[in-house]
Amino acid sequence: MLKFVATSLRMTIVTIVLLGLLYPLAMTGFAQILFAYQANGSFVIHNGEPVGSAIIGQRWTKPQYFYGRPSAAGTNGYDPTATGGTNLGPSSKKLIAATRAAIAALKRENPDATLPIPMDLVTSSASGIDPDISPQAAYYQAPRVAKARGMSLARVDALIARHVDGRTFGFLGEPRVNVLRLNLALDDLRP
Repeated sequence: MLKFVATSLRMTIVTIVLLGLLYPLAMTGFAQILFAYQANGSFVIHNGEPVGSAIIGQRWTKPQYFYGRPSAAGTNGYDPTATGGTNLGPSSKKLIAATRAAIAALKRENPDATLPIPMDLVTSSASGIDPDISPQAAYYQAPRVAKARGMSLARVDALIARHVDGRTFGFLGEPRVNVLRLNLALDDLRP
């Protein structure tokens, strides 16, 4: 019996050292060497200051900025420590009411928009902190942003076109626009 306890204790110590210390240290080292930008939070630096992360969405409420996807992460949304979707099914009365409210708000905030409202502007992502929107969502908001900034719609549309990221590796996912980078580019433009 004592032999089994001693063997179990040695195995526990070896496992703790290997999987609790050496493996995490090795993975952290590899990440710092190979993917330092991502491993350190993917911070976006603007005018020498960190202004956000390229992989975590933020709340934008001023009309001169593009809005991201709605967020269900945390009490007020966009909380990276409480990520998650609404977990509401397509027949949920709460989801239907929230979607209708989001559509009404978008129509009120974007009265000059002529495109159909994209789904990613009225539904939250699975994480609740998605930093990207579809190009259609950006183009839908373009008239509001152009009007609020006193810019031509063509100039805003051209800026959106420059910020569309294609599919990953050319075939994974969908084209997308990073909202933080697009809004920073807007701030850098001269009206």
